Amino acid sequence: MAPTSTDILGAPYLARTLALRPDAEGEVTATLVHRPADGPPTGKAVLHVHGFADYFFQTPAADFWCNRGYDFYALDLRKYGRSLLPHQTPNYVDDLSTYHEELDQAYEAISANYQHIVLSAHSTGGLTVPLWAAARRLDIAGMVLNAPWLDMQGDAVTRNVAMPVIRRLGSRRPQLEIPRKVSGFYARSIHAAHEGDWDFNLEWKPLQSWPVYAGWIRAIREGQIAISRGIEVPAPVLVLSSSRSGHPSSIHHPDVHSTDIVLDVEQIRRRAPLLGRHVTLAQIDGAVHDVTLSRPEVRKVVFDEVAVFLSAYVDG
Repeated sequence: MAPTSTDILGAPYLARTLALRPDAEGEVTATLVHRPADGPPTGKAVLHVHGFADYFFQTPAADFWCNRGYDFYALDLRKYGRSLLPHQTPNYVDDLSTYHEELDQAYEAISANYQHIVLSAHSTGGLTVPLWAAARRLDIAGMVLNAPWLDMQGDAVTRNVAMPVIRRLGSRRPQLEIPRKVSGFYARSIHAAHEGDWDFNLEWKPLQSWPVYAGWIRAIREGQIAISRGIEVPAPVLVLSSSRSGHPSSIHHPDVHSTDIVLDVEQIRRRAPLLGRHVTLAQIDGAVHDVTLSRPEVRKVVFDEVAVFLSAYVDG
């Protein structure tokens, strides 16, 4: 493991490169970001994993955890954000278990120094992380999932006809690009240069997202099918989402800033109980897809929900 250096977010954030096994495209790395908690050490840490076409920049989340006495860690997975190398296909894997290598490294590094660990994840990370935690039977204190992608959204034709075809293509032609329409409304709605408040790297999180490939979609669908059969996350789980999904036809529609315009929140609600024996669901009025990037008054409700969950079930 490489030494730490000051992260792109600046002090007190530090970053460390995790060396991984090369794949068919060549060199592979992941990046572990760290921010120490405020105040004296508590022996508590949280590890956060981002979603698709994403990376860690959501500093309000780190503020919350550090203020609560948790050392904060975030993992930029292979081919995402800080870990994306010039020769790589952005964000691509053909099996979600591929990520176990960097997740294992990060968890082992953290667990060597902390007795109390919470996992946090968003969207696609919210699919990958519970599958990994259940497979590894990790000794964790809790898990917080922010709009996890637990099922495939879309109409009946997409779900029942197109998805089975794409899954078959994924095993035969995994790097076949699958055409899709992306409005760009979500990224525009949160980026400070457009209609939002957040400054993030558009080379790592582009307005139009990244291309998707048959092998990647197959990997996502396999993970979602595993969730549909039920898994056992070995700790209490909090699932956060907006209370409503939106389908705006314009960037100026009020739903853009007050609903989840990426995922179907009712699918999240239906699948959440399948994550384990102890699952709490909180649907937040006015929240956007990444609930931690919602308007300030909504964001306060989000973190209040997390605080109640931690006090009741995790921190003791």
